[in-house]
Amino acid sequence: MRLLLVEDDPRIAEPTREALREAGYVVTWAQSGPEGLEAAMLGDYSLLILDVMLPGIDGFEVARQLRGAEVDSAILFLTARGELGDRVQGLDLGGDAYLVKPFAMPELLATLRALSRRERGQGAPRLAFAAGRGVVDTVARTVTWDGEEVAVTGREYALIEVLALAPERWFTREELLDRVWGPEFEGEARIVDVYVRYVRRKLAQEAISSERGRGYRVEK
Repeated sequence: MRLLLVEDDPRIAEPTREALREAGYVVTWAQSGPEGLEAAMLGDYSLLILDVMLPGIDGFEVARQLRGAEVDSAILFLTARGELGDRVQGLDLGGDAYLVKPFAMPELLATLRALSRRERGQGAPRLAFAAGRGVVDTVARTVTWDGEEVAVTGREYALIEVLALAPERWFTREELLDRVWGPEFEGEARIVDVYVRYVRRKLAQEAISSERGRGYRVEK
């Protein structure tokens, strides 16, 4: 799931971004209101985390412009402002939830899971692949193979989910790198091959197909 974090304080943004990535989210970080607005307008994000006190334009104005442009990504306001009037204003502008700093990371992750369930409410929460041998539960964020739940890391889950959302479609390393690790990742593209091996060991060799020049896919 692609997530945009708009937060100008690196002391908050960097550990938050790392925790979100470890939880399996693909995270893009913007450090100002205008930068966040542009990223949200151009990108395809399921969730937005908006700090209210941002340089350039504040998070409330970012939300107002996004909703005016019919961007319907779920919005979580994250700010030191805890007054009732601020919370009401944020929700009236189209926000879906509100967390006050300082916050606990488990609380943030639980809120995002709730928003994810709401976001996915119109779609199928369970994705079957490999003739039904594999099933991804997008609400519980679990993977089963031959009826048994398999312990996977957040990154492994994200890789399987991306493939299961579009069975039969070939994904290049670069596409998977962008969707699973995010556009800011600066490591080697071969990390995709490494994680495909991890997943195959946990599920089965045939769980993910590969073809030279085309990439990776899962079967329906």
